[in-house]
Amino acid sequence: MRLYEVVYILDPALDPAAVTAKLEKFHALATSHGGEVVAVDHWGVRQLAYTIKKRQNGYYVVAQLRATGEALPEFERLLRLDGEVIRYLLVINEGEPTNGHSLVAEIPAHVLVRERDGEDEDEGDDDDDDPTRAPPEFHGAKGRRRRMDGPRITLLNFKDVSTLSRFVTEQGKILPKRTTKVTAAFQRQLGRSVKRARYLSLLPYTGGREA
Repeated sequence: MRLYEVVYILDPALDPAAVTAKLEKFHALATSHGGEVVAVDHWGVRQLAYTIKKRQNGYYVVAQLRATGEALPEFERLLRLDGEVIRYLLVINEGEPTNGHSLVAEIPAHVLVRERDGEDEDEGDDDDDDPTRAPPEFHGAKGRRRRMDGPRITLLNFKDVSTLSRFVTEQGKILPKRTTKVTAAFQRQLGRSVKRARYLSLLPYTGGREA
């Protein structure tokens, strides 16, 4: 039995009681083989990054379910047949919280002291390939790179739009590894997260194409 996460985009016209009843129906089927509902997070109505089925808004719900693989085919079949489910995404949860935040590491005390004293943590220490660093900030005519202040990312959440947006150009292209200076593993995680966010209309495609 594994922990899964499902992100629903429901018809924004549904009232809270109807949303709750629909989720109970879905989750009863998903956990029918001895599973359980771990968490349900209602994001509420949000504007979609691009139009889906002629809708510009959707009601977002993120749920984490412990379920067996045998229960999922019928669960997904029900979701596909429900006309009030605009879109959904079911993935294995790797530790991401239900909210739109990535997991970050605590800043060591000696680093805080150095930053408070005005010392540059990166001076003389080339760790550009550290995948847990906060994403770089780009500026200047030639795209010079400067590290952002803040804690290091330990787990990139595909629902963390603010962080993912920093790795995407205005044309919608994912910044290459030679620019971001992260590890290949983190770059792969980045690509996967951006694709998921786009599918859920959290990030736009190039030109805001419809789906």
